[in-house]
Order: sequence, then C-alpha cells, then structure tokens
Amino acid sequence: MDVGFVALSGGAGRRVQRRRAVSERVRMGVEFQKYHGIGNDFILVDNMKSSDTLLTADESVKVCDRHFGVGADGVIFMMPPVNDDSDFSMRIYNSDGSEPEMCGNGIRCLARFAREVLDSEKTVYKIDTLAGLIVPEIAGDMVRVDMGEPELNPAKIPSLLTPNPDTKEAAYNVNGIDWQVVPIGTGNPHAVVFVDEEQFKALDENLEAVGPLYENHETFPARTNTEFIYVKSPEEIDFLVWERGAGRTLACGTGACASVVACSLTGRTGREVAVNLPGGRLDIEWSEDNHMYMTGPAELVYAGEIRQ
Repeated sequence: MDVGFVALSGGAGRRVQRRRAVSERVRMGVEFQKYHGIGNDFILVDNMKSSDTLLTADESVKVCDRHFGVGADGVIFMMPPVNDDSDFSMRIYNSDGSEPEMCGNGIRCLARFAREVLDSEKTVYKIDTLAGLIVPEIAGDMVRVDMGEPELNPAKIPSLLTPNPDTKEAAYNVNGIDWQVVPIGTGNPHAVVFVDEEQFKALDENLEAVGPLYENHETFPARTNTEFIYVKSPEEIDFLVWERGAGRTLACGTGACASVVACSLTGRTGREVAVNLPGGRLDIEWSEDNHMYMTGPAELVYAGEIRQ
C-alpha cells in the first residue's frame, strides 16, 4: 500500500521541501497495522528493534491525515521495554504531532497488536508508558485494562484550578460562560464538564468551535482533554470528547475513566458505569482499591506499508 506524505499547510515549494526531508527509513518502507477501539483509530508500528521511533512526529502527522495519508487519531509504536519486568513500552504521536503520556483506547489496540506481531499466547502484558506501567488483559474480543489510580491533586494533573472541597468542582470560564469542571489526571489531564441533555446536543453540533477553547484554557498548562457528560442514570452516561492534540474523536479511554471518577466523586453515579461514546460503549469501574478498570474492544482494520 503506497502512502505519500504531504504538508498540511503552505505552498507547493514547502510541500516539495517536506517530501525531500522524509527520512530514508520511510522510503524503505514501514509496515503497520491499523486498529480501532470503538472508532478511536491508530496506526500500530512494530518498533521493537530500535529505541528511536521509526516515524518522526512530523511524519506521523502526514500519515494520520485522513485525505492524503492512512488516516488515524495517532501513531503508536511498540518499543523495547524500559524496565526489566515489562514486556515492551508504548510511544504515541497524536495526529497533530504532539506526544501524550498514554492513550486508553490505544493501549487496548496495542495489546491486540502485540499478541499478533509477537505470535504470543499471552493474555496479560506489562507496558511501560510515559504515565507509568499499564497492564491490559485480553479476554476474547474484549481487553480489560488496569488504568492505575486517578490523580486528584490539581498541581500534579497539572491544573491551576482549585476545586470546591465539598462539590469537587471548580469554576471554569470559557468564552465568557461560567462552567463547573472537575479536573482529573488519568495519565494525562482531563476537564470533566457536566451538562444537561439540551446542552449536550448543542455541544455535539458545535464541538469544533468550542473544543479548542477548552483544550487551550490557561488553567491547564499542558493543555487538556475535555469531556462533556450527560448523566442518564446512576449506571449510565453519555459522553462527548475533545482530545488534546487530536480534536473530536469517537472515543477516549482515559477520558471515560476520568468521567466515571468525576461522576462518582460528585455523587452523580456509582463506581461502575456504562459510558456511551460516539463510537460505542466502554465499561468503567473505579474500584475500592482506587484503581480504574476499563473494558472494551480493539479491532484490526487492515495492514499495509508506509513508503515514499
């Protein structure tokens, strides 16, 4: 499968310069498999023989372009382990070239990819990420992931917000409108915003306009993912997301975890919640041991080769 690399902005001269700058390793070809986790899609690359990613951040942007590339929300590299007791490590570039700490839907896809590429019978993998050790377990068509413990200390998320100790929410002014938001870290920063059904529908229609205002809000120094949550019942929520570095996506695993923690903290739901995302459903449990567990599918779309 041939995939040409093109610039996202600039004139013909810039496009020529960028094409000439594509590295020799890309001209030789990089094999990949494309997976999705309820619509959140990724290009997976076996990078186990090198500590350098086989695609740069700029090259990943071009490959993720849905008109001139393969098309994806990000590129994930399966890389050598960082720690002796880990199976491998995970690096990911978002579709804008930024590098997040980890990705919940992406790590489910990575587990399925690893099992096939490594020709392994293992069902549990220990994966090093920039957010720490993450442990997915493959169970049939589903992958259950121990996502670790949520970060509720704003300074460590990082966020400059100061939540009310009683409500757990903080004032968040976006475009002249005051919202209440719960800041939570689940390996990367999240702002969880609760809305009613009418607001949820309006946001769905205008997410591209308002999403960047939330993502780049001054109270999140490293930018933030933003989840808009309509609580349907104590066991079920509807979910929209604007992801840092990727924009509107069909699903966000870390965001689903953050949302359930926020719902439970504020008394809106229990600790086990079905999360209805645009791409499908995730089951999230915030257990009594303070760990978040995410269960959902990861499916192969196709395989190919990236080459100049």
